[in-house]
Amino acid sequence: MAAAAALEAAAPTGALWGLVHDFVMGQQEGPADQVAADVKSGNYTVLQVVEALGSSLENPEPRTRARGIQLLSQVLLHCHTLLLEKEVVHLILFYENRLKDHHLVIPSVLQGLKALSLCVALPPGLAVSVLKAIFQEVHVQSLPQVDRHTVYNIITNFMRTREEELKSLGADFTFGFIQVMDGEKDPRNLLVAFRIVHDLISRDYSLGPFVEELFEVTSCYFPIDFTPPPNDPHGIQREDLILSLRAVLASTPRFAEFLLPLLIEKVDSEVLSAKLDSLQTLNACCAVYGQKELKDFLPSLWASIRRESSQRRTILEMLLGFLKLQQKWSYEDRDQRPLNGFKDQLCSLVFVALTDPSTQLQLVGIRTLTVLGAQPDLLSSEDLELAVGHLYRLSFLEEDSQSCRVAALEASGTLAALYPVAFSSHLIPKLAEELRVGESNLTKGDEHIQCSRHLCCLQALSAVSTHPSIVKETLPLLLQHLWQVNRGNMVAQSSDVIAVCQSLKQVAEKCQQDPESCWYFHQTAIPCLLALAVQASMPEKEPSVLKKVLLEDEVLAAMVSVIGTATTHLSPELAAQSVTHIVPLFLDGNVSFLPENSFPSRFQPFQDDASGQRRLIALLMAFVCSLPRNVEIPQLNQLMRELLELSCCHSCPFSSTAAAKCFAGLLNKHPAGQQLDEFLQLAVDKVEAGLGSGPCRSQAFTLLLWVTKALVLRYHPLSSCLTARLMDLLNDPELGPAAADGFSLLMSDCTDVLTRAGHAEVRIMFRQRFFTDNVPALVQGFHAAPQDVKPNYLKGLSHVLNRLPKPVLLPELPTLLSLLLEALSCPDCVVQLSTLSCLQPLLLEAPQVMSLHVDTLVTKFLNLSSSPSMAVRIAALQCMHALTRLPTPVLLPYKPQVIRALAKPLDDKKRLVRKEAVSARGEWFLLGSPGS
Repeated sequence: MAAAAALEAAAPTGALWGLVHDFVMGQQEGPADQVAADVKSGNYTVLQVVEALGSSLENPEPRTRARGIQLLSQVLLHCHTLLLEKEVVHLILFYENRLKDHHLVIPSVLQGLKALSLCVALPPGLAVSVLKAIFQEVHVQSLPQVDRHTVYNIITNFMRTREEELKSLGADFTFGFIQVMDGEKDPRNLLVAFRIVHDLISRDYSLGPFVEELFEVTSCYFPIDFTPPPNDPHGIQREDLILSLRAVLASTPRFAEFLLPLLIEKVDSEVLSAKLDSLQTLNACCAVYGQKELKDFLPSLWASIRRESSQRRTILEMLLGFLKLQQKWSYEDRDQRPLNGFKDQLCSLVFVALTDPSTQLQLVGIRTLTVLGAQPDLLSSEDLELAVGHLYRLSFLEEDSQSCRVAALEASGTLAALYPVAFSSHLIPKLAEELRVGESNLTKGDEHIQCSRHLCCLQALSAVSTHPSIVKETLPLLLQHLWQVNRGNMVAQSSDVIAVCQSLKQVAEKCQQDPESCWYFHQTAIPCLLALAVQASMPEKEPSVLKKVLLEDEVLAAMVSVIGTATTHLSPELAAQSVTHIVPLFLDGNVSFLPENSFPSRFQPFQDDASGQRRLIALLMAFVCSLPRNVEIPQLNQLMRELLELSCCHSCPFSSTAAAKCFAGLLNKHPAGQQLDEFLQLAVDKVEAGLGSGPCRSQAFTLLLWVTKALVLRYHPLSSCLTARLMDLLNDPELGPAAADGFSLLMSDCTDVLTRAGHAEVRIMFRQRFFTDNVPALVQGFHAAPQDVKPNYLKGLSHVLNRLPKPVLLPELPTLLSLLLEALSCPDCVVQLSTLSCLQPLLLEAPQVMSLHVDTLVTKFLNLSSSPSMAVRIAALQCMHALTRLPTPVLLPYKPQVIRALAKPLDDKKRLVRKEAVSARGEWFLLGSPGS
């Protein structure tokens, strides 16, 4: 009563007296919301509410006291954020005292304590005080379900906000909670209780001497036997309880001595669901338990598992967990390793799984085999031969088993690094034989089958190239296969050569971690590829179809990828050795280091290109632009001048572009100084001369673009002048659209040159700097440009904004949004797509700004959802979907119009468009509905 008196403050008003009186007397049920609203608006204070309730709080009739406390608690649940620390102290004291009151009062008291447990102003020490009072005064399991749930919520709130205070209680807190939970039966409460136990363990609360008691109070529910009633409004499923309890049981090794005997018992039971739950729980425990916890139970566990002939996937997953756990254990004596005694049975289980028709079982089998193979000295040579055979078979599965095939390739790579001799003996010869099978041996109709096996073979060769000794077998096989294609011994298309190059690139990537393998690959593969390309470029009286394949753009691009990957990780010393051969090859025609170098004529790629030799400049680019920056390039002055000359040659756009990229890549890495300035002046002169009238304008523009990018990336002062020249070209009738697309190149990451992996100088903030330096000029140029040129400025601006980090763009959005909206009306599909891609994330990240333009956005997005371009239709519908993240009141006036308009793309001929339409229309249907 003293605590209640301490809360008295100003006298309440007559209106408040009336509301309180009507509620307490049972004449009204709804004034709590009204009183809370008045408190929030400042009409009353919480102290005035307490004063108005004064007589009812001290009434001798328990029901009247309960009604009074109920009203106060409901007000606190609405207004707990407004309470001051002093008020919280007095209210806590009052409510703790009322925990000793009549049982009819307790539910309302708990609701008030729940509200106070949410208070930010709760002083230190009071959380402990409240929980002690509950543990001491309340027999929780005698309460109705909703009140027990309230107690769990109070504990959860305090654990979330007052963890250190509760830990000061030590094991008393754990014991108190055990008393609270003991006997709980309601699934709604159990879900919360299981979470509390999990947090007790995972957040390192003291369990003290109560580990077994905590285990008993939770494990008594194992295995879960719960069937939700029909039309259950709470939506709790049996699986929810199973997973929550499993997380508790598997959360600490301290439960092991109690849990493992229980699981062994349930595995041996006749109830299938209990077997399954036990095995899956055991699997979860494997990630947490250690050798000490499992050692004494392994024989019993294995005996129980061997007796089981069902649920093979679950058993195998559980075994996989054990094997992963074994990897963490160390044994000085081989005979002490517990798996040794079960090795044969384990291998038998795994091999049976690998031959099972079930894809899911095969996948678990592959993962288990991989972990089994990682156990030192476990598998015998016979086991390895069988394992390799299974992986070989799985690597050639049909497309409907793609996941197993990929997993088998990954496992082969992992195990080949551990057992190179086994794979060299039992896998490589089979793959070599597969490669030797030519299409000439096929019957009609078998081409597709052989092509598929051929591709699988190439992928397998690259997958197992994870050990230096294996690389020395697989790399010659792949290169020999390319030579077979070049000699015409196999019917080949460009896709065949590209597939081999992709495998070579994967081998090169695997070699990057080992300097010796990296150098072996480089000095073996690069001369071979160059020799093949040089041979194909030699003039012939009757050009061969096969040689033309090797000079196609896509094939050369694939070779570029291999050469670049094989060069980036070379040490400067080894790279310097290689550069003394490759640069003279292109400048002087020195072919002495190439294999099979007896060519019918001289190799002169920078001279007359009647035979296509200039196309091989792309291979030179791949090499020199991937070198470390400190590698000196011989004859650099001559090389740069030759590249510059070729870059503006109009006879072969592929060659001129490769030369421009190569020139730019070398510029980017060249140290500042007189020579760099001379190269830049030569480039500027070449560009200006080429941009005049003549047949080389397009090539000169490409050179300008790549040189500009090279300088933008390294913050060179000349980059601003070159960017301004590029902006001038936006007004050019011929080059304007290309100049606009050039801004995309300037802002994008490249894959073949000017990459960080290739040692280019790329400043981290180059996009932000480019935006700051150039977007104002783009905007100004747009406003000053003639109407027919404005789309070029919009396209350039859209490309810049689309690739800009969104945190940089958001502050500038109000000034740029009108231009982006105008870009949506541009007839160019590229502009539309780039702008839509830019706007979609902004709808999610800047809803308030975007809301100001909702009318325009809705209209333009709906119009573009009927675009001739599928990509634009999809992007527009994605934006319509993103629009639903704007404030609902802003969107509701458009809801009927949008739902009608989005009915049309539901019948689009393209499935992906229909899918986006369904998603967007569904969100607009739900707009404004409860819970949306």
